[in-house]
Amino acid sequence: MTKVHPPFQTGKVLLLSFCHFIHDIYSSFLAPLLPFIIEKFGLSFTQAGFLSTIMQIPALANPYIGKLADRRGIRFFIILAPMLTAVPMSLLGLAPSYGVLLILLFFTGISVSLFHVPAPVLVYRVSGDKTGRGMSFYMTGGELARTLGPISIIAAVSLLGFENYYPVMIVGIIASVLMFFAFRDMPTITRPKEKSSLRGTVKDMWPLLGPLSAIVVVRGFMHACLSAFLPLYIIEKSGDLWLAGIALSLFEAAGVVGILTVGNLSDRFGRKRLLSFCLVVAPISLLLFTQASGATQFVLLLLTGFSLLSTTPVMLAMIQEYNSDGSSTANGIFMMISFIARSAVVVLVGFSADLIGLEQTYLLCGLIGLAGIPFVLTLRITNRTSSSG
Repeated sequence: MTKVHPPFQTGKVLLLSFCHFIHDIYSSFLAPLLPFIIEKFGLSFTQAGFLSTIMQIPALANPYIGKLADRRGIRFFIILAPMLTAVPMSLLGLAPSYGVLLILLFFTGISVSLFHVPAPVLVYRVSGDKTGRGMSFYMTGGELARTLGPISIIAAVSLLGFENYYPVMIVGIIASVLMFFAFRDMPTITRPKEKSSLRGTVKDMWPLLGPLSAIVVVRGFMHACLSAFLPLYIIEKSGDLWLAGIALSLFEAAGVVGILTVGNLSDRFGRKRLLSFCLVVAPISLLLFTQASGATQFVLLLLTGFSLLSTTPVMLAMIQEYNSDGSSTANGIFMMISFIARSAVVVLVGFSADLIGLEQTYLLCGLIGLAGIPFVLTLRITNRTSSSG
């Protein structure tokens, strides 16, 4: 018998998407601030890449955070996340040394994990049979944040100075206060009697997790060169700081359109088909981007952002649908793999940029991205609407 699901709960989905937006607007500050940080501390590209890596280290605990969320619920971690991320990211300009920068970014990474592990499960549970749509709205919040974040922080630094932009943390603090009242009655315990081990969860989900993990790694090279080093790439080409910030925002804006489009279409045409399309288009458009100039280059940047960033809600939907009731543990395992891959890849991309230059590194990342196509063909997907019977 087919399981009956509740209707799509628009209000709750939008509430979680707004929370995602407020949180991620602060975590998006690092890339546009890298030119200032590199200049202040005299860093190499490898050292600059390691700043992003240190933010990912807390992701090692994601599976355990997921199990805690399934069994106990961690509502207040979600509520406090905007404030816990806003404060350290607003203090980067005051850091007296590279070591203090690493500490601030490490604490930011903890907050990022505490929010991102349970939130997609809540989205899944209030999305009815429209998981792709729910994940699209949720991820749109994050991508809008990364679209507005670079312009916002560049404007703040231009107005206040790199060492004096810290008052921007006030918005995150206020957001946490407001969300306390909005979230206090929302249940966060999803599977209170869950007893399976992490190893058992991995074993059960490996037909899906294995190929997705490989896709995340090769996709990570494209994502790293664009999200972490795009401002530096544009500055190297044009010397224009504002153009660098605008390019990153355009990249993220295209991702917002892609997320809303591809996530919704995957409900209708299938997750695997849409994921395959994106993994073909993204590396080809990135390779063409490195060879183009002027308006054509920006069109290709938009196409790359559309196809590359839109894969995330599709993969999140696949993870949740593999378990008919959703699972923070499963999401935590996937996010741990994703963040570890991304953090390691950022360092490798930075090292490559030091060794052969950013332009050649972009070409290399595009070629590596093509390697993700065969892994889509090996995906085994369980659809939750037919998983009980």
